[in-house]
Amino acid sequence: MAEIFTAAFWAEYSGILAEGVLDTLVMTVVSTLVAYLIGLPLGVVMVLTQSHAIRPNKPVNAILGWIINMGRSLPFIILMVACFPFTKLLVGTKLGVRGAVVPLVIAAAPFVARMVETSLNEVDAGVIEAAQSMGASTFQIVWKVYLPEAMPSLVLGGSITLIAIIGYTAIAGTVGAGGLGDIAVRYGHQRGITSVMWVTVLFLIIMVQVVQSVFSRLSVRIDKRLK
Repeated sequence: MAEIFTAAFWAEYSGILAEGVLDTLVMTVVSTLVAYLIGLPLGVVMVLTQSHAIRPNKPVNAILGWIINMGRSLPFIILMVACFPFTKLLVGTKLGVRGAVVPLVIAAAPFVARMVETSLNEVDAGVIEAAQSMGASTFQIVWKVYLPEAMPSLVLGGSITLIAIIGYTAIAGTVGAGGLGDIAVRYGHQRGITSVMWVTVLFLIIMVQVVQSVFSRLSVRIDKRLK
């Protein structure tokens, strides 16, 4: 462990660690954005089609709920291996950053959908009824009422999603996805260089702390109830 604080250690491993950090950030950001492009509409539809909602549709709600629950129930490492053929077909490789993004999105999108559903369900029903009474369309209610009113909760949900995906990237590294997880396995486990492994752990902790701090502050700033 003491070698972590030496110039020789960083001269030898700084490039590898910097690349690992960059790969982890790329996987996390890209996967989160794509997962929200899929999960946000799913969460909105789940809320709108509830039995007491403005567009009740029990069959659609049940089918989407089943799909989301199935996606959330699979352990990520199993999901990633199972997706290898689909990943190879879609992006041309099942390894590296590109190969990791596909299963990361598949794993994160159902998670995002549930987070969005939970956040939107916190919106006061009276506000929704008032918008309906003024003749607002479904799209207007979603865009001008649901999403703005739930924004603080959605932001906090975004931090939870990002942190979960950071953890997934570390798992993905065990099967050749790159990033800090891959470095921890190759150097810490396979080569017995535990100092490198502990540095990757430290970097992951810092990432999580930064995400949590930034999103918590942002949530507080946009929460109208605290003004």
